[in-house]
Amino acid sequence: MGLLYGEGDFYKTMDISTRCGQDSDCNPASAAGILATIQGYSQIPEYWMKNLREVENLNFAYTDMSLNQTYQTSFKHALQMIKRNGGSISGDNITIVCQTPVPVRFEQAFEGMFPIGRQEIRKELRHLGSFTFEGTGIVFTGYIRGAKNYVAQVEMYVDGKIIERAVLPTGKNHRVDLFWKYQLPEGKHIVTFKWLNPDSNAQIHCNDALIYSNRPLPIPHQ
Repeated sequence: MGLLYGEGDFYKTMDISTRCGQDSDCNPASAAGILATIQGYSQIPEYWMKNLREVENLNFAYTDMSLNQTYQTSFKHALQMIKRNGGSISGDNITIVCQTPVPVRFEQAFEGMFPIGRQEIRKELRHLGSFTFEGTGIVFTGYIRGAKNYVAQVEMYVDGKIIERAVLPTGKNHRVDLFWKYQLPEGKHIVTFKWLNPDSNAQIHCNDALIYSNRPLPIPHQ
């Protein structure tokens, strides 16, 4: 959306991408990065460059790569791909072989599944017991707290059948959501959990349940 309606302007592109994005960080950053790649590094407005220069030599968290190193790596890979696909490089002159775009196979995730509700839970897993819902899928949001190296193991059951044994670390590599199951038969379902290695110092907090159905939720028109 930002690239489509930003008219090649960095501020407009990032502003629109921020307003349309879910989390408002990677979306405008990606849009601005694509725009800068199209227009060229030298075309980035000074308004943005003055802060960018301050961090270009700093490594990203948990990596040994800085922005400047990333620029060089991406440029090197681009030249390699140009040559691999029949292009040529002579000094500052680069010849790219034009290719005819080929449509890729259409893929759609979770076809026929629609979010129809969010039900507040606000309980620890040990106090949750069972959870009943009507639909075709469910996602439990939440988080885990405990010792730094603790990894919880929890079995999720739907209608008495085990779905998975979830591994829930407390570290930075934790799951975004706690549990989920999609593509169930439409109808009433009962979810239960079995905490295999409970720890008195650990808590698994269930915040909400996102419920899905095979039909979109009717929206009454005013």
